[in-house]
Amino acid sequence: MKKRRSSAEAACPCGLPSPYATCCGRYVEHWPHVPAPDPESLMRSRYSAFVHGRADYLLATWHPEFRPADLTLESDAQWLGLEVRSARWLGDAHGEVEFVARYRVAGCAVRLHERSRFVRQGGHWLYTEGDVKDRGC
Repeated sequence: MKKRRSSAEAACPCGLPSPYATCCGRYVEHWPHVPAPDPESLMRSRYSAFVHGRADYLLATWHPEFRPADLTLESDAQWLGLEVRSARWLGDAHGEVEFVARYRVAGCAVRLHERSRFVRQGGHWLYTEGDVKDRGC
């Protein structure tokens, strides 16, 4: 009989070959004491937060000037994968990450292609906004 892995031992949803606990989980589960060290890590951890339904982390890592008042996640979304296309620093306090996230909701396959922007404030990277290049359904 195969031993089932705990959620801490499970592969990280962001696609890196590490367990969730030592990959994105360290940021999602220990915010604000363990901030993501760069824009790509923050973007990957935000994807993992969507997978795990962690609206609290998503809101906490959204820059206040751009953050919505509340965030309702699609409870029936099935997250299928993340591909980071590029990540670049724009000076010490700004960065961009281009990615494609795939998920299925209500029988509809969605492919979200976005270039996200991030800013560093008070030692924490924060998501500001993004340009959506392509989106299904």
